[in-house]
Amino acid sequence: MTTNAKDMLIGELRTEHEQIAKRLREIQSMIDQSQAEFRRLQQRSVEVTTQMKRIEENFDTVPRNDIKVVYTSAIDTRTRLLTSQAQLEKLQQDRAQLEHFGNLLNNLLNSLEGVSLPNLPSNGDAAVESTLSNETIIRVVQSQESERQRLARQMHDGPAQSLTNFILQAEICRRLFDRDPGRAGEELENLKTAASTTFQRVRDFIFELRPMMLDDLGLAPTMRRYVDVFTDKSGIETRINIVGEERRRLEPHTEVTIFRSLQELLGYARENANSTKIDLVLDITSNPAKASVTFNGRTIDEIEAAVEQNKNKMFGLSALAERIELVGGQIEFQSIEGEPNRVEIALPTAG
Repeated sequence: MTTNAKDMLIGELRTEHEQIAKRLREIQSMIDQSQAEFRRLQQRSVEVTTQMKRIEENFDTVPRNDIKVVYTSAIDTRTRLLTSQAQLEKLQQDRAQLEHFGNLLNNLLNSLEGVSLPNLPSNGDAAVESTLSNETIIRVVQSQESERQRLARQMHDGPAQSLTNFILQAEICRRLFDRDPGRAGEELENLKTAASTTFQRVRDFIFELRPMMLDDLGLAPTMRRYVDVFTDKSGIETRINIVGEERRRLEPHTEVTIFRSLQELLGYARENANSTKIDLVLDITSNPAKASVTFNGRTIDEIEAAVEQNKNKMFGLSALAERIELVGGQIEFQSIEGEPNRVEIALPTAG
């Protein structure tokens, strides 16, 4: 490479590095604003939850309109809280990716200015890099779409169906008020039970979507709680072994990725493998952080072959593997006929 070409390249890289630094400052400003808004909504959520508990304790004496106002406020607050949290997570992920890219550029600049340069890739190599970049983008989009499909299915089968039944029962009560007050009273009791059940299902869905304790307490306590809930609801013997100090915190995006991965693997074992026994091991003391899930039932090879035949990756593990690899992690599958399946995950941490 000629001196002029080298200087031009260094100049372009420096300009790009400065733009990344500027963008990082902008993102940090947005993160600070989002965090402030998120904390405000968290406080509001606590207040609304307290109000709802009071209503539940005095459900028979609280005016109907007051109940409606509080429940509407609770739904609105939860929705805004989830939206704020998703936005904050996205900003944090963007920041992490930009920081990673900025560090790579910085290392490259140091190399360019300090040692002799290897030959630049040919046009053909550049085309390969472009193709790889496009493939990565496609994988991200497909992974996001699979996650949206899963959430939409859960919403339809859970809270949405419950709310539909709730509306039908309310209509029955309205029609019975004038014709049969006694029957209307019975239906109101049924409606009250349905409301409590629906509210609980919504809370369960929110916990599935994003448990608040993941931010407050960290990965280990959240997974222990999640396993307890999973065991109660599925009836599957599920155990978790946490290695090291449970209070240790990892980077937010790492905790989220591990939690989502283990959540998905538990669902995979329940829905696809028809497991009756599941064992989890979570080690957050090492770098990389490690987690493994061992479960009996149908083999992974058998399940993935069926998934490939049906061409519905939503029910397979390929999307999970892609998400793990995209954040620099590793995932390994062990599937042998007659032996339990095993999935191992490793994600790099800051220290």
